[in-house]
Amino acid sequence: MTLTEKEIINKLEKIDTPTISNVVATYPRSENCMKLYDAWYGSWYTDQTIKCMYPEMGPKVGYVSTVVFCERSEKYTGMSRWALPEHIDRTRKPVVLVAEQQFPPELVNRVGLFGEIMTTQYKALGVVGVITNGPMRDIDAIKPMNFQYYATGVTPGHGDFMVKAVDVPVTVGGMAVMPGDVVHMDLHGAVKFPASKMEEVLERALKLLESESSTTRVYKDPEFTLKKWKQSVDGTKSY
Repeated sequence: MTLTEKEIINKLEKIDTPTISNVVATYPRSENCMKLYDAWYGSWYTDQTIKCMYPEMGPKVGYVSTVVFCERSEKYTGMSRWALPEHIDRTRKPVVLVAEQQFPPELVNRVGLFGEIMTTQYKALGVVGVITNGPMRDIDAIKPMNFQYYATGVTPGHGDFMVKAVDVPVTVGGMAVMPGDVVHMDLHGAVKFPASKMEEVLERALKLLESESSTTRVYKDPEFTLKKWKQSVDGTKSY
Protein backbone atom coordinates (compact mmCIF):
# COMPACT_ATOMS: atom_id res chain seq x y z
CA MET A 1 0.00 0.00 0.00
CA THR A 2 1.47 3.33 -1.11
CA LEU A 3 -0.63 6.19 0.19
CA THR A 4 0.01 9.74 1.31
CA GLU A 5 -0.35 10.62 4.97
CA LYS A 6 -3.61 12.43 4.23
CA GLU A 7 -5.00 9.43 2.33
CA ILE A 8 -4.15 7.09 5.21
CA ILE A 9 -5.90 9.35 7.71
CA ASN A 10 -8.96 9.67 5.45
CA LYS A 11 -9.22 5.89 5.18
CA LEU A 12 -8.74 5.42 8.93
CA GLU A 13 -11.62 7.82 9.52
CA LYS A 14 -13.91 5.43 7.63
CA ILE A 15 -13.18 2.65 10.15
CA ASP A 16 -14.69 2.32 13.64
CA THR A 17 -12.48 2.56 16.72
CA PRO A 18 -13.23 -0.97 18.05
CA THR A 19 -11.80 -2.37 14.80
CA ILE A 20 -8.67 -0.26 15.28
CA SER A 21 -8.39 -1.53 18.87
CA ASN A 22 -8.64 -5.10 17.61
CA VAL A 23 -5.57 -4.73 15.40
CA VAL A 24 -3.61 -2.62 17.90
CA ALA A 25 -3.81 -4.97 20.90
CA THR A 26 -7.22 -6.45 21.79
CA TYR A 27 -6.73 -9.94 20.32
CA PRO A 28 -3.02 -10.85 20.68
CA ARG A 29 -3.60 -14.36 19.31
CA SER A 30 -5.07 -13.04 16.06
CA GLU A 31 -2.84 -12.86 13.00
CA ASN A 32 -4.21 -9.36 12.35
CA CYS A 33 -3.21 -8.07 15.80
CA MET A 34 -0.02 -6.03 16.11
CA LYS A 35 0.31 -6.67 19.89
CA LEU A 36 1.52 -3.12 20.46
CA TYR A 37 0.42 -3.07 24.11
CA ASP A 38 -0.71 -5.39 26.86
CA ALA A 39 -4.39 -5.82 26.00
CA TRP A 40 -5.62 -5.31 29.57
CA TYR A 41 -2.93 -3.25 31.29
CA GLY A 42 -1.32 -1.24 28.50
CA SER A 43 -3.20 2.06 29.13
CA TRP A 44 -3.77 2.42 25.39
CA TYR A 45 -7.50 3.21 25.21
CA THR A 46 -10.00 5.32 27.14
CA ASP A 47 -12.36 4.03 29.81
CA GLN A 48 -15.90 4.90 30.91
CA THR A 49 -14.88 7.88 33.03
CA ILE A 50 -15.04 10.10 29.93
CA LYS A 51 -17.78 10.21 27.31
CA CYS A 52 -17.97 11.05 23.62
CA MET A 53 -19.93 14.31 23.55
CA TYR A 54 -20.88 14.19 19.85
CA PRO A 55 -21.41 10.48 19.07
CA GLU A 56 -23.09 11.21 15.74
CA MET A 57 -19.95 12.83 14.32
CA GLY A 58 -18.06 9.73 13.15
CA PRO A 59 -14.40 8.75 13.61
CA LYS A 60 -11.59 11.30 13.94
CA VAL A 61 -7.84 10.72 13.70
CA GLY A 62 -5.05 13.03 14.77
CA TYR A 63 -1.57 13.49 16.19
CA VAL A 64 -1.39 14.14 19.92
CA SER A 65 -0.59 17.45 21.55
CA THR A 66 -0.66 17.47 25.35
CA VAL A 67 -1.36 19.96 28.11
CA VAL A 68 -1.84 19.90 31.89
CA PHE A 69 -4.27 22.40 33.43
CA CYS A 70 -4.56 23.20 37.14
CA GLU A 71 -5.98 25.76 39.55
CA ARG A 72 -3.97 28.97 39.53
CA SER A 73 -1.53 28.76 42.42
CA GLU A 74 1.72 30.30 43.60
CA LYS A 75 2.98 26.73 44.05
CA TYR A 76 3.45 26.45 40.28
CA THR A 77 5.37 28.68 37.92
CA GLY A 78 3.01 28.01 35.06
CA MET A 79 3.66 28.45 31.36
CA SER A 80 3.56 31.50 29.14
CA ARG A 81 0.33 32.43 27.36
CA TRP A 82 1.70 31.12 24.07
CA ALA A 83 3.20 27.84 25.27
CA LEU A 84 0.14 25.74 24.36
CA PRO A 85 -0.68 27.44 21.03
CA GLU A 86 2.97 27.13 19.99
CA HIS A 87 3.04 23.45 20.97
CA ILE A 88 -0.11 22.77 18.96
CA ASP A 89 1.29 24.72 16.01
CA ARG A 90 4.45 22.53 16.02
CA THR A 91 2.45 19.29 16.07
CA ARG A 92 1.73 17.43 12.83
CA LYS A 93 -1.81 17.97 11.60
CA PRO A 94 -4.56 17.14 12.26
CA VAL A 95 -4.19 17.45 16.03
CA VAL A 96 -5.99 15.79 18.93
CA LEU A 97 -5.38 17.72 22.13
CA VAL A 98 -5.18 15.47 25.19
CA ALA A 99 -5.68 17.67 28.25
CA GLU A 100 -5.05 16.32 31.74
CA GLN A 101 -6.81 18.36 34.41
CA GLN A 102 -5.19 18.36 37.86
CA PHE A 103 -7.72 20.09 40.09
CA PRO A 104 -8.49 19.34 43.77
CA PRO A 105 -11.37 16.91 44.45
CA GLU A 106 -13.81 19.67 45.39
CA LEU A 107 -13.31 21.29 41.96
CA VAL A 108 -12.93 18.30 39.64
CA ASN A 109 -16.60 18.23 38.64
CA ARG A 110 -16.97 22.02 38.45
CA VAL A 111 -14.34 22.91 35.83
CA GLY A 112 -16.18 23.74 32.61
CA LEU A 113 -12.83 24.57 31.11
CA PHE A 114 -13.43 24.02 27.41
CA GLY A 115 -16.01 26.20 25.68
CA GLU A 116 -16.80 27.95 22.40
CA ILE A 117 -13.94 30.46 22.37
CA MET A 118 -11.23 27.97 23.31
CA THR A 119 -12.58 25.49 20.76
CA THR A 120 -12.63 28.12 18.00
CA GLN A 121 -9.01 29.03 18.74
CA TYR A 122 -7.85 25.40 18.77
CA LYS A 123 -9.70 24.57 15.56
CA ALA A 124 -7.96 27.49 13.83
CA LEU A 125 -4.64 25.88 14.81
CA GLY A 126 -5.60 22.50 13.30
CA VAL A 127 -7.12 20.67 16.27
CA VAL A 128 -10.01 18.29 15.44
CA GLY A 129 -10.85 17.13 18.95
CA VAL A 130 -10.09 17.30 22.66
CA ILE A 131 -9.83 14.44 25.16
CA THR A 132 -10.00 15.62 28.76
CA ASN A 133 -10.78 14.30 32.25
CA GLY A 134 -13.15 17.10 33.24
CA PRO A 135 -16.41 18.69 32.10
CA MET A 136 -16.95 21.19 29.27
CA ARG A 137 -19.54 23.81 28.33
CA ASP A 138 -21.10 25.58 25.30
CA ILE A 139 -22.02 22.22 23.80
CA ASP A 140 -24.71 23.70 21.55
CA ALA A 141 -22.37 26.35 20.13
CA ILE A 142 -19.61 23.79 19.50
CA LYS A 143 -21.84 21.14 17.90
CA PRO A 144 -21.87 22.69 14.36
CA MET A 145 -18.08 23.08 14.36
CA ASN A 146 -17.29 19.43 13.48
CA PHE A 147 -15.02 19.30 16.52
CA GLN A 148 -15.11 16.26 18.82
CA TYR A 149 -14.91 16.21 22.61
CA TYR A 150 -14.40 13.46 25.16
CA ALA A 151 -15.20 14.78 28.61
CA THR A 152 -16.81 13.79 31.90
CA GLY A 153 -19.93 15.85 31.24
CA VAL A 154 -21.01 19.49 31.25
CA THR A 155 -21.05 22.37 33.73
CA PRO A 156 -21.65 26.09 33.07
CA GLY A 157 -18.61 27.71 34.67
CA HIS A 158 -15.08 27.58 36.06
CA GLY A 159 -12.66 29.65 38.12
CA ASP A 160 -9.14 30.92 37.45
CA PHE A 161 -6.77 28.31 36.06
CA MET A 162 -3.33 27.99 34.52
CA VAL A 163 -1.32 25.87 32.12
CA LYS A 164 0.99 23.80 34.29
CA ALA A 165 2.79 21.96 31.47
CA VAL A 166 2.69 21.28 27.73
CA ASP A 167 4.36 18.73 25.46
CA VAL A 168 4.60 16.14 28.28
CA PRO A 169 3.26 12.61 28.81
CA VAL A 170 -0.30 12.68 30.20
CA THR A 171 -2.95 10.18 31.23
CA VAL A 172 -6.62 10.90 30.58
CA GLY A 173 -9.49 8.48 30.98
CA GLY A 174 -7.11 5.58 31.47
CA MET A 175 -5.19 6.29 28.24
CA ALA A 176 -1.54 7.32 28.60
CA VAL A 177 -0.16 9.25 25.63
CA MET A 178 3.00 10.96 24.48
CA PRO A 179 3.09 14.00 22.22
CA GLY A 180 3.18 12.79 18.62
CA ASP A 181 1.22 9.59 19.21
CA VAL A 182 -1.75 8.99 16.91
CA VAL A 183 -5.27 8.75 18.34
CA HIS A 184 -8.24 7.16 16.59
CA MET A 185 -11.59 8.01 18.20
CA ASP A 186 -15.31 7.60 17.67
CA LEU A 187 -18.46 7.22 19.78
CA HIS A 188 -16.88 4.26 21.62
CA GLY A 189 -13.85 6.19 22.85
CA ALA A 190 -10.22 6.65 21.80
CA VAL A 191 -7.31 4.34 21.01
CA LYS A 192 -3.67 5.35 20.66
CA PHE A 193 -0.81 3.90 18.62
CA PRO A 194 2.62 5.10 17.43
CA ALA A 195 2.62 7.39 14.39
CA SER A 196 5.18 5.11 12.74
CA LYS A 197 2.59 2.29 12.74
CA MET A 198 -0.24 4.25 11.12
CA GLU A 199 -0.08 2.68 7.67
CA GLU A 200 0.24 -0.83 9.10
CA VAL A 201 -2.73 -0.21 11.39
CA LEU A 202 -4.78 0.73 8.32
CA GLU A 203 -3.63 -2.32 6.33
CA ARG A 204 -4.44 -4.73 9.15
CA ALA A 205 -7.76 -3.06 9.89
CA LEU A 206 -8.85 -3.45 6.26
CA LYS A 207 -7.83 -7.11 6.30
CA LEU A 208 -9.71 -7.65 9.54
CA LEU A 209 -12.88 -6.07 8.17
CA GLU A 210 -12.68 -8.31 5.11
CA SER A 211 -12.17 -11.37 7.31
CA GLU A 212 -15.06 -10.41 9.59
CA SER A 213 -17.34 -9.93 6.60
CA SER A 214 -16.55 -13.46 5.47
CA THR A 215 -17.08 -14.83 8.97
CA THR A 216 -20.46 -13.18 9.53
CA ARG A 217 -21.82 -14.70 6.32
CA VAL A 218 -21.95 -18.03 8.16
CA TYR A 219 -24.30 -16.66 10.82
CA LYS A 220 -26.46 -14.72 8.35
CA ASP A 221 -27.13 -17.81 6.22
CA PRO A 222 -30.90 -18.59 6.44
CA GLU A 223 -29.93 -22.25 6.74
CA PHE A 224 -27.48 -21.65 9.57
CA THR A 225 -27.05 -24.50 12.04
CA LEU A 226 -24.64 -25.25 14.85
CA LYS A 227 -23.18 -28.02 12.67
CA LYS A 228 -22.38 -25.52 9.90
CA TRP A 229 -20.83 -23.22 12.48
CA LYS A 230 -18.56 -25.99 13.73
CA GLN A 231 -17.67 -26.93 10.15
CA SER A 232 -16.66 -23.36 9.37
CA VAL A 233 -14.41 -23.23 12.45
CA ASP A 234 -12.89 -26.63 11.77
CA GLY A 235 -12.31 -25.79 8.12
CA THR A 236 -14.32 -28.72 6.85
CA LYS A 237 -16.55 -26.51 4.73
CA SER A 238 -15.93 -23.17 3.08
CA TYR A 239 -18.41 -20.31 2.86
